[in-house]
Amino acid sequence: MKILELVREGFAHHIIFSAGLLLIMGFIMGQLSEKIKLPSITGYIFAGILLGEAGFNLIRAENIDQLNILSEITLSFIAVIIGCEFSFSKLRAYGTKVVIITLVQMFLTFGLISAGLIVLGLSTYIAFILGAIGAATAPAATVVIVEKLRARGEFVDYLYGIVALDDAGTVILFSVAFAIASAVISGTEVNFWIGLLQAGKEILYSIIAGVIGGALIHFSTRNSKNLGEMKIITLGIIFLTTSVCISLHLSPLIANMTVGMLLVNLSRKNIRILTALQPLTPPLYAIFFTIAGTELHLGIFTSGSALTAGLVFILMRAIGKYGGVFASGHLLKLKPGISNWLGLALLPQAGVAIGLVLFVQGSSVVGAASPAIQLEITEMINIILMSVFFNEILGPPLAKIAIRKNLRRR
Repeated sequence: MKILELVREGFAHHIIFSAGLLLIMGFIMGQLSEKIKLPSITGYIFAGILLGEAGFNLIRAENIDQLNILSEITLSFIAVIIGCEFSFSKLRAYGTKVVIITLVQMFLTFGLISAGLIVLGLSTYIAFILGAIGAATAPAATVVIVEKLRARGEFVDYLYGIVALDDAGTVILFSVAFAIASAVISGTEVNFWIGLLQAGKEILYSIIAGVIGGALIHFSTRNSKNLGEMKIITLGIIFLTTSVCISLHLSPLIANMTVGMLLVNLSRKNIRILTALQPLTPPLYAIFFTIAGTELHLGIFTSGSALTAGLVFILMRAIGKYGGVFASGHLLKLKPGISNWLGLALLPQAGVAIGLVLFVQGSSVVGAASPAIQLEITEMINIILMSVFFNEILGPPLAKIAIRKNLRRR
């Protein structure tokens, strides 16, 4: 214990020490996880729990806030990777089916979560926000598992397509739900169409930002044969695209998916850009998920009402995701291996959900709300954190099983 106190007092204040500790501990726990046949992601998250407030408290909150910039960078990379799977040839082959499956599982998840929480006694507007957030998936977990297994093929094409469209749809669902909630909280008239228009504008402007970023990367690197130069230009433009979206309250996830989609369709040669950036991704993935682990607080399990609501949320989300894909997949006559297993690969939940919760928490409307509403918002945050805890620990192993059942090596 004295050693821990010494570390806290002597070194924990330094952000570089925090970054190093996150990487080393993440690596160790990731290796241990793989030894027992779990994804390394699960180990990273446990490492974060051990280092955060729930464990040895070796990472200060202010350092986590500063290190979150690395999480933004990681999500940007992941979004570009997912976007690169959206070639027009694949869209022609799977496009309509991907859209149908995405919509069915997304709305089923939203409906089941909302209904379950309303029956439990939560306010309708809180249940709608939670339903919308529950529809989100975790693109980071998906990409890491697929890359680790070196998987490819029809299953992965459907998986990437659904993850990408699902998060875009979640933005619309959440924007409408939050517009309704804001109207209820502030006592103004609810305007569904304004909320829908706002969501549409956010997605449209995010796509435009991505088109500009992707075009700049393509035309700046198409004649370059120097991988070093390509890395510098690509990283710079991805960073600029991400920062512009964050500053303008757009979706960097959608923008960077658009960057990847544009690059792969303008020229197959642009795949070399991803190859050039590949060596940067392992440490980013490790620190991203370890940071996510530090933000999980085990105190949420001490509240009876939050625990019950959290379990209902987790159960309804699992039924919505798996059941929606299973039913629509069989109706669309997909291969049994895809329709039977694809829903399991959508269970992980992390960055997008936490980001939406932080948006609610930081909203000026919520900040000016009554103490009773503030208490409801706090309970809502606890429900999401509990769901993230379960789905990021249990979700990746289930996703790994699903992908292995349909595995084709790169």
